[in-house]
Amino acid sequence: MTAISPDRIAQIEARRDELQALMATGELPGDRFVAVSKEYAELEPVAEAAGAVRRLRAEAESLEDMSQDGDEELRRMAAEELHENRERLAAAEHALALALLPRDAADERPAMLEIRAGTGGDEAALFAGDLFRMYQRYADSRGWRVEMISASASDAGGFKEVVASVTGQGVFARLKFESGVHRVQRVPVTESGGRIHTSAATVAVLPEAEEVDVQIDDKDLRIDVYRSSGPGGQSVNTTDSAVRITHLPTGLVVIQQDEKSQHKNKAKALKVLRTRLYEAERERLASERSGTRKAMVGSGDRSERIRTYNFPQGRVTDHRINLTLHRLPEILEGEMDELIGALIAEDEAERLATLDAA
Repeated sequence: MTAISPDRIAQIEARRDELQALMATGELPGDRFVAVSKEYAELEPVAEAAGAVRRLRAEAESLEDMSQDGDEELRRMAAEELHENRERLAAAEHALALALLPRDAADERPAMLEIRAGTGGDEAALFAGDLFRMYQRYADSRGWRVEMISASASDAGGFKEVVASVTGQGVFARLKFESGVHRVQRVPVTESGGRIHTSAATVAVLPEAEEVDVQIDDKDLRIDVYRSSGPGGQSVNTTDSAVRITHLPTGLVVIQQDEKSQHKNKAKALKVLRTRLYEAERERLASERSGTRKAMVGSGDRSERIRTYNFPQGRVTDHRINLTLHRLPEILEGEMDELIGALIAEDEAERLATLDAA
């Protein structure tokens, strides 16, 4: 890992002090104060990490001088402290390097969680339901809010498809590596012979867009309304409340019929459409910036198999980082921090390596 120069550390701390002084004047207009406050809030933890590195480096220099002193006892004590200092300094420099990594602008956004049953029929739909409950429990453990946007239930239970909005602090940052194909291996309840079946569900996690992020022109939309229907085509509404929105420039289609109000269905459909358009633009920009490089934790491609949940062996394996945890029941109950933390750490390591190689 390339060491951060003293000049860079001085620049970081000087900018933090400058922003602090600006806010203390009380003379900034409202919008300028908001902008300065935001920059300060983002820079403060980086400056704290930089300050820790600066202090430990200064301490190391002092200990180095002491270790050259003529007094043998003083040299021994300095050598011991220098060993401890180097360990703390290595950790502090790593923390500063992480703090300086380019941030994904979407990390603090809420996310749109989409789960679709894949191969495996009814068993895949049941598994999709298991995954949705897993994410719900994980969200509960972090104080996040999950709002169902739309759902298509399977006759046997579970979901053919479910879409939900997840809001809270750092939602996208912790869920963004969940996109991909999740595979389950277990004996279905309907299997009398006890044979293990393999089925799959697809997960997509998209950062939610705001109206200012994606401007949608009304003339680019075709909006159709019709009566919503339940399983088997049974009418569940006597008014034309279901909404289908087609974005003509891209061909994206969003259907929303869960609400009894046409207005609410349209609002939800536009929210989903805006999020999908925002993600498409993010992917395009990321592709331009990174070329063909693919992160170790995966591209987020929904066709990529990322994880296997093996019930007979009680294990979960994430294939991107070769991590196996024998805690399947707990993970399905939402205890996902160890798994998600490992994915985040791998992503950080890969990005640090890329910076060092640049």
